[in-house]
Amino acid sequence: MITGTTAGIGAAFASRLAADGHNLVLVARDEKRLREQAADLHDRHGVEADVLRADLSEDDGIAAVEARLGDRKHPIDLLVNNAGFGNKGRYLEVSMADELRMMKVHCEAVLRLTTAAAETMRARGRGGVINVASIAAFFPRGTYGASKAWVVQFTQGAARDLASSGVRLMALCPGFVRTEFHARAGIKPDSVPSWMWLDADRLVTAALKDFARGKALSIPDPRYKAMTGLAKLAPRAAVSVVSSNVGRPPKGQPKGQSKG
Repeated sequence: MITGTTAGIGAAFASRLAADGHNLVLVARDEKRLREQAADLHDRHGVEADVLRADLSEDDGIAAVEARLGDRKHPIDLLVNNAGFGNKGRYLEVSMADELRMMKVHCEAVLRLTTAAAETMRARGRGGVINVASIAAFFPRGTYGASKAWVVQFTQGAARDLASSGVRLMALCPGFVRTEFHARAGIKPDSVPSWMWLDADRLVTAALKDFARGKALSIPDPRYKAMTGLAKLAPRAAVSVVSSNVGRPPKGQPKGQSKG
């Protein structure tokens, strides 16, 4: 099962897993795009792809996905919690409603869906969850970075607690990836140095290799691994200034949000 599957990293996971012969459950808000994606994956790879329309910023949407994950007659072997979005604007430029909506998708939905999946997986003695976080988890990056830091800490802690159960958990921390996510967030490509952009397909390949190795944390690119290492050594104030400005809309940009 992949959430936020119709574009970007989610779509790359779907394509790779379908190419490897896995049947899929595709989860997103746009049913038309879901059905088009399912048909395309079936035609190209011969796999079955079920669709589940759900908005993970709403309780009903989370509950619908929880119910599917709890279906022991049709078990899910791998859950990729990829759904997420970035608000346009900095702290206090974004409405509280939009901030809380982001926390619901990034934190509450990840907690509830990981729990629903892990419970049935533990009963079978096998399974895995990949929670897509962000390199922003390691840098001061407003509420977005804070929510992704929660994903990393939660996933690593849960992975330790389930270490002997046969259930594997991994937090995936990509950097800037050429997807709809950043375009919708109002981030112009030229505002980010060219060397910082990653390819979604290559990222997924590296992430799945890390998952197969049993890693609880994946930073699937040496450039970003180096950045996180340097960030630990550099003065915190300098790191904060850089991370708060790279790829961010200018101060005072109108409020809004980007969903993925």
